[in-house]
This record gives sequence, C-alpha cells and structure tokens, in this order.
Amino acid sequence: MKNTNKISFVLDQKIVDIDFDLLSPTTTVLNYLRSGPFHRGVKEGCAEGDCGACTLALGELQEDGSIRYKAIDSCLVFLPQLHGKQLITVENLSSKAETIEQLHPVQKAMVESNGSQCGYCTPGIIMSLFALYKNENKPTRESIDDALTGNLCRCTGYKPIIEAASASCAHHSQDQFTLNEPAIAALLRQIQQLDDEKKLVHQNQVYFLPTRLRQAIRIRQSNPRALLISGSSDVALRVTKKHEVLPEILDISSLKDLKHFSISENAVTLGAGLSLEFIRTQVRDVLPALFDTLSVFGSRQIRNVATLGGNLGSASPIGDTLPILMAYGAAVVLYGPQGTREVLIKDFIVGYRKTVIKPDELIAAVIVPIPMDEMHIKWYKISKRKDLDISTVSGGFGLRVSDGVVSEIVLAYGGMAAQTKRADKTEAFLLGKPWSREVVEEAMLILYNEFEPLTDARASAEMRKISARNLLLKFWSETNTQKVVAS
Repeated sequence: MKNTNKISFVLDQKIVDIDFDLLSPTTTVLNYLRSGPFHRGVKEGCAEGDCGACTLALGELQEDGSIRYKAIDSCLVFLPQLHGKQLITVENLSSKAETIEQLHPVQKAMVESNGSQCGYCTPGIIMSLFALYKNENKPTRESIDDALTGNLCRCTGYKPIIEAASASCAHHSQDQFTLNEPAIAALLRQIQQLDDEKKLVHQNQVYFLPTRLRQAIRIRQSNPRALLISGSSDVALRVTKKHEVLPEILDISSLKDLKHFSISENAVTLGAGLSLEFIRTQVRDVLPALFDTLSVFGSRQIRNVATLGGNLGSASPIGDTLPILMAYGAAVVLYGPQGTREVLIKDFIVGYRKTVIKPDELIAAVIVPIPMDEMHIKWYKISKRKDLDISTVSGGFGLRVSDGVVSEIVLAYGGMAAQTKRADKTEAFLLGKPWSREVVEEAMLILYNEFEPLTDARASAEMRKISARNLLLKFWSETNTQKVVAS
C-alpha cells in the first residue's frame, strides 16, 4: 500500500493536496477553511449539523462524466472525505466579466428579495440554494422547504428567502460551473487515476481510507479497534462536541461496491453506502413509507452524507430507519472474508447498540421486499420538532387483513426500549382477530404495559407509553379510513 499521507481535492478550480503530518485527519472541513484566509464566509453556529451556517457544496464526478452537486454540513465532514471531490464555498459562486463581478443567480435573487439581515447565516443559505439551483428546475414549494430545512435564520424570516429560491431556480440557466465542468471533471479524473487506498497518520491517530471492499475487510481484520464510519454525521459529534481524539478510523465512504441500487419485481436492494437522500429520491413510489421516514430524517445536508449502513450499524434505539425496515420485513446483507450472509432486520439488533455483525464483517446492503397491495405499511415519528429532530418515539407498522381478520401484523417501535423492538405480545393478541376499534382498544392496554421505557431529557416514560399506545389507535384510524377491512 502506498502511504502518501495526503489527500487531494479541487478548490478554486485547482487541485489542493492536504498532508496530514501537520493536520489531524479528524479536522472538519469547516475548521480547515476557517483556519485559512480565503474561505471564511462559512460559519460555525452549532457544530452539530443543526443550524446550517456551515453549509458548503460538494461536486462529485459521475460515471457519465458529469458533476453532481450536493449541500453538506461542513462541521460534520472530516477532511479525508473530500478526497477526489470538488469543494465549493460561497466565495466561489460569483464570477467576473472583465473587471466586473457578477453575482450568481441565487445570490442576486437573495439581494433583490431582501433575504438577508445580519448575514451570519446567509452564506449557508446561499449554498443550500446553489445546490437546489444545480439539481432542480422550477422546484416545488415542498422541495424548496426541504432544501432550506437545515438552515436556521433568526433575523430575516423565511418568506423572502423562499421567494429568492423560487425566482432563481425558476429557469435552470447555465452558470460558470456548467461552463467549467469539463475542466473540473478532468482534474477529478486526474486525482482518481492516481488513487489507491490510503493510511493517513498523524501523531497518535491513523485514518484508513480504502477504495475497495476487500481492502476494507483486510483493514478491519488487522485493526479490530478501528472506528467504522461511512458518512460521519454521527461520529463527528464526538469530535466537535465532546472533543475526543479518535485513535483509529476506518472510513468506507469511498467504496463504490457499497453504492449499488436496484429494483426487481419483488424487492429493492439498497447499497449500505448509499446516502439517505439518494435513497429518498428513488423510493417514493415503490416504498412510500420509507420515503416518508427519510423526508423527516435530519436535513438535506445531513441526508447527503449520512448512509443507510451507518444508521443501521449504529444500532441506536431511536434510529429512524430500523422500525420502518422491520415493518417492511427487510434483510441486512453482511460481507466478510467468507462471503455474504443475510440476516432479517428483526434479528439484526441484539442489545443496546449491539448487532450480529462479526468483527471482520461490514454491512453491504439492505434488501427490502416490495409489499403486496394488501399489505399496508405506515411510519410515525413523535419529536419536539417536525424536521431536523431526533425521535422521542417512532413506529413502523405493517398490516394485512384477510377475510375481515388480521392475518399479519408488525408493530416495531423505537425509543421504547434499549433497542428497536417489536411489540410481540400485542401482535400475538391482534393476530386472527377483527381489525376493529374495540379489538384495537383492548390491544392498546396490552401495549401500554409491554414496554418499560426510560425517562430522559426528551420525554418521561409515561409519555412514551401513552404515545406508543396512541400510535396504534392512529394506525387503526388511518387504515380503517382506507377500508383495509374490505381487503
């Protein structure tokens, strides 16, 4: 393995090399830029991906030679994750025609709509609008709201900002990035041609960045204590908020083998390395309940880096994707030295933040069966805010009614135990009984006593028990309205 101890990316239309003899590999992109003199438009507001003041854009080379742009929270991204990508800051958006500086369309629209006051949050908002501008022509209000969900503004109010988004993205005209794309693509290909797995060493830290799945498995076998990251949206908080020094990291975010996506007649296969935002955009019609789940998972900036494998591997008892994947009856594909094996998602979590993954295995993919028409899947989330908030209680429910009685039922809850868990006793009671309000109210009494949740900063145990019980009634109400019993 070539140990160059450096990464390369494109910034200001040229290749930049970062050597980790002097920099820690867990330096965030935000702190790297703020430490220099030329890219200080990016700001730190929260250091946890909540405010969006640090939003930047990444350009990623696609197989067809084009560049795909996405907004990210730079406070949650480590420097090595820039390798082979284009980094775009607010300073890069304007262009010059002779000696006259020309604002980018999204900047111009913000000025004309009076969308800025103190200006602290404005660079991040501009970068979110830039990513929207590059990806969507005439975006809907729903899409505009989603693109701005991860950007907090305490001065202006969102109406003029939304107006700026609508005006600037109303016609997808070319900008200087479109014109420069062939040259930038050539630079990114130049980096990739020299690509090899990297071992970045700095003092008492080592950061592994493999490019192939077999390399990752070999590194995992020889470095069992290495912390596994795919998007770092969760692990980065240990650096930015707890100020931990992470001694060993295995970053699998560059593994193309983990980014496959396919739809067959019976199932959808989701590579573990796919971003949650990519998955969200692909499954709206085929797995609508998963789409609903991901639509209120963090912000678009977070979903652009967070991965499905990372969310499952963390085994958080309040992880949003686990309950809905249980409702779908999904299976996790694990890859190790002996090949692949499949584990049903209901058997994947075995305790608080514990899974069945062996020390030399990685999550390769998730296989989600496409429900038959008579199977009804719903997902619910209770949190203090609708968007960009962690679940207090969540539920992934599945129901099939045959000849007027329940023939299949899944009630999977997050936030009710040390792990995401199905309500086995309640499910057993409902099986074979009519899907009626009377029966459901009896089941609610069983459900109320089935879990012993904790009281914490988000909610009391009593609130969680009542919420879990009431979500079952809500599920009955919504499916009853849809005349499920008639099926």
